[in-house]
Amino acid sequence: MTQTATPDRTAELETLLAERILLLDGATGTQTQALGITEEQVRGERFADHHKELKNFGDLMCLTRPDAVEEIHRRYLAAGSDIVETNTFGASPIGMADFEFGDQAEGLCREINTAAIQIAKQICGEFTDKNPAKPRFVAGSIGPTSKQMAISTKVDDPAWRDVTFGEMVDSYYVQVAAMVEAGVDILLAETVIDTLNLKACLFAMDNYFRDSGARVPVMISGTFDKGGGTFVSGQSVEAFWNSIAHFPAFSVGMNCALGPDIMRPHLEELQRVATAPISCHPNAGLPNEMGQFDLGPAAMAKMVGDFAEEGWVNIVGGCCGTGPDHIAAIAERVSKLRPHNRTTVAPRLRLAGTQPMELRPESNFLMIGERTNVTGSKKFARLIKTENYEEAIEVARQQVENGANVIDVNMDEGLLDSEAEIQRFLRLIAGESDIAKVPVMIDSSKWSVLEAGLQVVQGKAIVNSISLKDGEEEFLRRAGLCRQYGAAAVVMAFDEEGQAAEADEKVRICKRAYELLTRPVAEGGAGFPAEDIIFDPNILTVATGIEEHNPYAVNFIEATRRIKQECPGARVSGGVSNISFSFRGNDHVREAMHSVFLYHAIQAGLDMGIVNAGQLVVYDEIDPELKELVEDVILNRNPEATEKLIDFAEQFKGQGGKQAVQDDAWREATVEERLQHALVKGIVKHIEEDTEEARQKYPKCLDIIEGPLMDGMSTVGDLFGAGKMFLPQVVKSARVMKKAVAYLFPFMEAEKEAAGTAGTSRGKVLMATVKGDVHDIGKNIVGVVLGCNSFDVVDLGVMCPAEEILEEAAKEGVDIIGLSGLITPSLDEMVHFAKEMERLELNTPLLIGGATTSAKHTAVKIAPHYSGSVTHVLDASRSVGVVEKLLNKDNRAAFEEENRRLQADLQASYKKRSTANLVSYQHAVEHRFGTDWSEVDIPEPSFVGVKRLEDFPLEKLREYIDWSPFFMTWEMKGKYPKIFDDPNLGVEARKLFDDAQRLLDQVISEKLFTAKGVYGFFPANSIGDDIVVFTDQDGAGERCRFHTLRQQWERKGQKDFRALADYIAPVDSGRLDHIGAFAVTAGLGCDELAARFNQDHDDYNSIMAKALADRLAEAFAECLHAQARADWGYGEQEGLSNEDLIAERYRGIRPAPGYPAQPDHTEKRTLFDLLDAEAATGITLTEHYAMHPAASVSGLYFAHPEARYFAVDRVTKDQVEDYARRKGMSVAEVERWLSPNLGYEV
Repeated sequence: MTQTATPDRTAELETLLAERILLLDGATGTQTQALGITEEQVRGERFADHHKELKNFGDLMCLTRPDAVEEIHRRYLAAGSDIVETNTFGASPIGMADFEFGDQAEGLCREINTAAIQIAKQICGEFTDKNPAKPRFVAGSIGPTSKQMAISTKVDDPAWRDVTFGEMVDSYYVQVAAMVEAGVDILLAETVIDTLNLKACLFAMDNYFRDSGARVPVMISGTFDKGGGTFVSGQSVEAFWNSIAHFPAFSVGMNCALGPDIMRPHLEELQRVATAPISCHPNAGLPNEMGQFDLGPAAMAKMVGDFAEEGWVNIVGGCCGTGPDHIAAIAERVSKLRPHNRTTVAPRLRLAGTQPMELRPESNFLMIGERTNVTGSKKFARLIKTENYEEAIEVARQQVENGANVIDVNMDEGLLDSEAEIQRFLRLIAGESDIAKVPVMIDSSKWSVLEAGLQVVQGKAIVNSISLKDGEEEFLRRAGLCRQYGAAAVVMAFDEEGQAAEADEKVRICKRAYELLTRPVAEGGAGFPAEDIIFDPNILTVATGIEEHNPYAVNFIEATRRIKQECPGARVSGGVSNISFSFRGNDHVREAMHSVFLYHAIQAGLDMGIVNAGQLVVYDEIDPELKELVEDVILNRNPEATEKLIDFAEQFKGQGGKQAVQDDAWREATVEERLQHALVKGIVKHIEEDTEEARQKYPKCLDIIEGPLMDGMSTVGDLFGAGKMFLPQVVKSARVMKKAVAYLFPFMEAEKEAAGTAGTSRGKVLMATVKGDVHDIGKNIVGVVLGCNSFDVVDLGVMCPAEEILEEAAKEGVDIIGLSGLITPSLDEMVHFAKEMERLELNTPLLIGGATTSAKHTAVKIAPHYSGSVTHVLDASRSVGVVEKLLNKDNRAAFEEENRRLQADLQASYKKRSTANLVSYQHAVEHRFGTDWSEVDIPEPSFVGVKRLEDFPLEKLREYIDWSPFFMTWEMKGKYPKIFDDPNLGVEARKLFDDAQRLLDQVISEKLFTAKGVYGFFPANSIGDDIVVFTDQDGAGERCRFHTLRQQWERKGQKDFRALADYIAPVDSGRLDHIGAFAVTAGLGCDELAARFNQDHDDYNSIMAKALADRLAEAFAECLHAQARADWGYGEQEGLSNEDLIAERYRGIRPAPGYPAQPDHTEKRTLFDLLDAEAATGITLTEHYAMHPAASVSGLYFAHPEARYFAVDRVTKDQVEDYARRKGMSVAEVERWLSPNLGYEV
């Protein structure tokens, strides 16, 4: 029977709250212990046989020991409590999950909460009857559950969440309904550690209040980390308040976790920012080493009383460790003190990430970072599509670092599951403290995506956008939900008639929306605060050549001015880059247009805009002529403005937006200054003559090296370390240094013979690419950087066995050994090497690096085998710092200790990693990717067998080069060609690219590289997870068999578990299929060219040669795949651009053994034998299946129309055993090759 609290009870509470400080009770658990409640008593007869221990689920006593619960309430009411909390802290379905009540949980939840309210109401009624002047009230205690939604509880899966928002809402709804229907006076959401959990709780309350028509007051109380002033999920006090301020709380406060002394500064902050009454019920101090609370009643009463004297609190009580004596002492202390006067704040837009953001009158223009948007950034879209979330997160980080106050996140792309992707990305950035601090703008044209985003953001976000396009009813519904989720909203100037272009239309639509939004809910509006409304009056493109578009900027500026006047409190925003779309490709002009537009729009009242943070030029620094022309366009003050700006823009084409100026003034400086300038700028031209001039001036050659040359290299090192120089520049500097030293070398030798002197070194580092691996570009770059910083580097090259490395290390007396590798089998070789070092009782520090390595693998698999120092080095820019620390006797011990601590954490997290998402191999097979083989198009290739490609024209491959990875090789992150417009990287990227073009011209004209390839098509069918290649078109004899691995890691929303065999028709389909295979190289001759450069002390061009060979090999693979698709009969009419090819906008895939879809490198042997690849191309396989030359690519072709790339990820032992059986290998051998993919310990 429903017994909801009456409005009179609520009014009585509010009256009392204004008159005096109200008292809560103290801890229930402390009193339960005092009563000696046992496990058996909690269970009672009803739950005597329950399979889980129940003592920690004391809420059950409402059913099994109601007398004990009554007694606890009586003690606190006798001590003076005005409000008692029910014994229901964990009594929600999710809160009860750990006790495994199964299908009974929801019914039991209702039963416990109903009983709890009834018990408390009965006792409160007795005390009220005795003293009507002091009425008593029941607060239904609602705990946070053991689950978290704002942060991951899995170290190895930052996007993981224990529960979904919807599940949490449903769980809280059950508890709230039971409490309200039983007649609770107050709902108390307490001990909040996760703001998103709280938002789900408040959402459930709102839903129930709407559904039932009943409403009771709601208290909110959070708990903070010791001394940190933040929730476990990272939010500050003010950010927490901004995130929940939309909810009309009866009070907001703090409890648990902290003693009153530590709580003090955080409580002071809360009462300063929160407009609700303030509550406080702290622990009796912090627990001691025995888990007991030492703060006695008198001491605690004094501290809590001090809060009251400061005027900070309206409701006080106690939490863990407090009892009736504490409450009685507090009651006495605050009895004559006045309650807190509620804080009032000016109505302003207040947002929150983990930190608060307030748009004040004096605030600068608020920048919303635009690059985390798949519709506006091709790079970001590619990263999301390829699930390269690590780099996608870096895009967000760069926006924040470049000054974005808010980041706009958009996942609207036809091939993406936008709802899932926006939730995943928002969860990922929530775990990055430097990104999570700023608020998020959730951007989508689909409401379902916007709502999905709102359900994973703990802070106060901005929804972008809602509009009147679908009519008033839908507009108000969505606005109401924005409000319920606690978000501000962007409202587009768009109604049922379409998008507004004219100023009058923009203003009309925005005023109409404003009136609907701000009208009270009871009067048919949304009850939306004006300060949370952000109008977007549509920034449209100007200078398009269409006359009607010329006034678009003026229209926006005028509309902004009028909206700010006629819609008080509302803000105005817009997508700034829209204004300049007509000049795509000319960022110099675009940036000037953005700056000029913003200058005038901000003066008219524009508050914020979606921009590329970090690429806004200063208005006063724009070239005067360009500024004048842009102003003519933006302000529409010259009918010829567009043509004039187009003409002016021509001069910036192909120059990266800059006009080159030759400056030889540095040649007039002193020889020392010239040497340093040449080193910093990487200028080789005059180095020998300047070095000779210095030799004539200095008494010894060593003085030149240790003087001006090292001074110059020190400057290079400082600039590189500060991020003001980039890797290509550093390598050029090294080339200058080497040439200077090479020039001095014979003179130094003569001086040594005469005087016996020798140079000094900061230390000696041996570097090697491990046995079986041929990749060395990254190692070479690290060597150059170390050499630039005065370390002697001994480079053993590639394919180095452990015994050779150890022998050379002993011979050279090196201080550090560095190992590098790119292919996954190299990881095992590094483990072997560490074991050898331990066996030989060495203590030389070991560095681990290379594309396939990681800090986690180093900690888990390598470091445990060597008692010496083992350090993972991420890239060249970090190598110097690591080596310096290891060779500094004062810093080494501390560095190694910290490194071991970090590795211990990684080892612990690895051991705890969950395999819960790994399904059995049988389950994965049963849920394989399915195809209706009776309907699917199975093309037949134009030939069967093999074709060889001898001396393939390099000039043709040049057309297929993807240059973006080329820049990544040089540690310059940016997408080609946009990298040229990067304000930090652009100039040096252009120089690097131009150098590459010059060398590539030479390579092609002089035929310095030779490209060879082989490819073919073969009849095939799949049998289970194997692909059987037949000897002929009849499918009679088996030629060879490719073994594939199947996904077992289950992701949210995943419908199938793929293996490459799924893309080939099964033998029982009755249809013959085909598989393609290829192997290409562009590296023949590369080693010789690199060696020539090395002999000339030219590391720069040596590395450049190898980088170009890699790019040509990848281009060859892309070019040949296009030919293969044509040969297969489905790719003749593609008409794809190189950009389309890079983005893989075509049917079919070409996965390679050793990569995510087939991580087993040993499958290359079958591939090479099928093609006779070694004879056809000259490519050989090492014992670890690395290809030599390194600039080589091989793989399989699949033509299935729905084939796509995927990652096998981790696999279970049942699949490994099956795979070993199919391959005829031992399980141990398969485990060695698949080591990084094992989902279990070996």
